[in-house]
Amino acid sequence: MTTTPVLATRREQILQEAVDLVASSGYDKLTMRAVARASGIKLGALQYHFPTRHDLLRGLASYVAEAYRDSFDAFQADLPGGGASVQELVQFLMEDAAGHRLQADRLFPQLWAMSLVEPIMEELMDNLYDEYLEKLAEMLERRGAQRPRAEAIVVMAMVDGLTLFTGDGRRWAARGPEVTRAMFDLIEQRYGHDE
Repeated sequence: MTTTPVLATRREQILQEAVDLVASSGYDKLTMRAVARASGIKLGALQYHFPTRHDLLRGLASYVAEAYRDSFDAFQADLPGGGASVQELVQFLMEDAAGHRLQADRLFPQLWAMSLVEPIMEELMDNLYDEYLEKLAEMLERRGAQRPRAEAIVVMAMVDGLTLFTGDGRRWAARGPEVTRAMFDLIEQRYGHDE
C-alpha cells in the first residue's frame, strides 16, 4: 500500500489505491484483483464496494473529478472579489493542488489513454477540461482575445504539454522552471500583465 493521506472511507481508500496503481503502473494494470491486492483486501471485499470493473471506473472518474472540483472551489474561495487573473488561473493549473494527491504528472497521461477506450474516462476528461476552458475563455475574452475558446485550448495545451515534457521524472524535468517561465512570458506578451 502507498502512503496516502488519511481518507474518510474505505471506498475512498480503495479509489486512492486505484489512482496510485494507474499512475505508477499504467491503466492496463487496473484490474479488480490488482486493486484488491493494493488495497490489502480480498476481491470479495472490493466487490462489496465496486461490484464490477465498470463500477470501479465510474467511482474512479467521480473521485478524480471531485478532487479537482474541490481544489478549484478552494482556489476561487481564496480570491479577492475581482476573481482570478489569466496568470493566476494558469499558475493554479500548473501547481495542480489536486494533482499532488492524484499524482497528476503520471495519472493524466494514463487518463488520456484510458479515455480512448473507456467512455466513462472520456466523459471525465471532457467535463474537467470544459470547466477549466470555460473559465479561461471568459478571462481571455475580457483581455481582448478574438477567439477566446480557441486560445484557451492553446493555453491548456501548453499547460498539459509541460506535464508531458517537464513533469516529475520526465526527460526535461530539470528545465521545468525555465520552460514554465517561458510560457508565462508568452501569456504576458499576448494578454498583458494582470494588476
